[in-house]
Amino acid sequence: MTSAQVDTGSEQTSEEGYERGLGSRQVQMIAIGGAIGVGLFLGAGANIAKAGPSLILMYALAGAIVFFIMRALGELLLYRPVSGSFAEYSREFLGPFFGYFTGWTYWLMWVVTGMAELTAAAIYVNYWFPAVPQWVTALVFLVILFGVNLISVKVFGELEFWFSMVKVTALIGMIVIGLGVLTLGFSNAGDTASVANLWQFDGFFPKGIGSSLMTLQGVMFAYLAVELVGVTAGESENPEKTLPKAINTLPWRIALFYVGALTVILCVVKWTDFAAGVSPFVKAFAVIGIPAGAGIVNFVVLTAALSSCNSGMYSTGRMLRTLADNGEAPAVFRKLSSTRTPAFGITVSVLFMGIGVVLNYVVPEKAFGYVTSVATAAGIWTWLMILVSHVRYRRQVVAGRLPASAFPAPGGAVCSWIAIVFLLFVTGLIAYDADSRVCLYVMAGWAAALGVGWAVLKARNPQIAERREPELEKVG
Repeated sequence: MTSAQVDTGSEQTSEEGYERGLGSRQVQMIAIGGAIGVGLFLGAGANIAKAGPSLILMYALAGAIVFFIMRALGELLLYRPVSGSFAEYSREFLGPFFGYFTGWTYWLMWVVTGMAELTAAAIYVNYWFPAVPQWVTALVFLVILFGVNLISVKVFGELEFWFSMVKVTALIGMIVIGLGVLTLGFSNAGDTASVANLWQFDGFFPKGIGSSLMTLQGVMFAYLAVELVGVTAGESENPEKTLPKAINTLPWRIALFYVGALTVILCVVKWTDFAAGVSPFVKAFAVIGIPAGAGIVNFVVLTAALSSCNSGMYSTGRMLRTLADNGEAPAVFRKLSSTRTPAFGITVSVLFMGIGVVLNYVVPEKAFGYVTSVATAAGIWTWLMILVSHVRYRRQVVAGRLPASAFPAPGGAVCSWIAIVFLLFVTGLIAYDADSRVCLYVMAGWAAALGVGWAVLKARNPQIAERREPELEKVG
């Protein structure tokens, strides 16, 4: 593995100079929180309006694909746990250019996701303070989270633990209350709440299967960040134990927090009452009529947005350092602060996230839609690279050229191929939809810019395009 030894002024605790400051408790909660984001809390409102109750099926289908992706990543992580994660695997199995392209694209994904989360956070604050401009709120949150990420990975992990704890506890509470309304009939919604709401109003597919499939872009955005657990590999205390456990709990998280929560909400409140720009959870509690319930839920979804933005700052700094280690980004990104955080990389990333503040000033009503479509396209590329790397890795294992992972994916490469086909199908849907198609133009421009950058890097240092064999770490 090619990692720079950076003098931080104190004894290093890992090969890469990072502090292994994320314990099992924090990694587990980061993994859980990564599956609960603003795509569910805010984006689901627009998708319910488009697809009705069939959105539940879309989340279940996409959830199965996401599990295939994470098991593929898990097998790679236990083969060679590195902080660069999927960028490193793309570099190893597909070539240096793909590692470079994936690393920068994942950085872009989190930068624009951070913009989306800041936008969502500003929308949530407007629930209480409608007179406060969105851009002001977004800027305040950006500065606060920036300070948290500069302190240390332990502080990041602890904050993320409690962010995730709030989300998980609240979602479970919402499900319990919703089930209570359904079974006991209490509250303002007791008379109309019914499982029959899933099919009574123009059926389970009220606008047709085509409209339901068109929501997959938003659904996939909701699952972005589940792969964040892979970025924590270089800073986890015991990755060979914590990472498999975190990945294996993904199915029940998807079943409970996505499929379960949406099912309960759509039983309590008929789907025709939901609209874009309004959290379905806030709407549901307003209909139920629990005192201050909608305000409490609004606080929870605000927490979810800040949690995701916090994770974005964490991952962008680490990805920039990985790129710098391989000569694919300025060398200054390799430096760690005295607290062993890639402070310069985080700072630059936060400056780019500040574009989201500008968008909230210029086009506050469209800011969320713009950035989520770009983030989804970048996320799909990242997932595709994980899957293709996994397929290549499995071939090497079968041929006896690489050691088997201690955490093999069920079904081997077959499930990865299924996921690849699905992601290509979603990309086709994005291209078909005029509203989301713009993100492909942005990605085309991004690819062209990276291509020019790669040509410049090769001209300055021809060795950068040479494939390097990694030093395998013994795991387990």
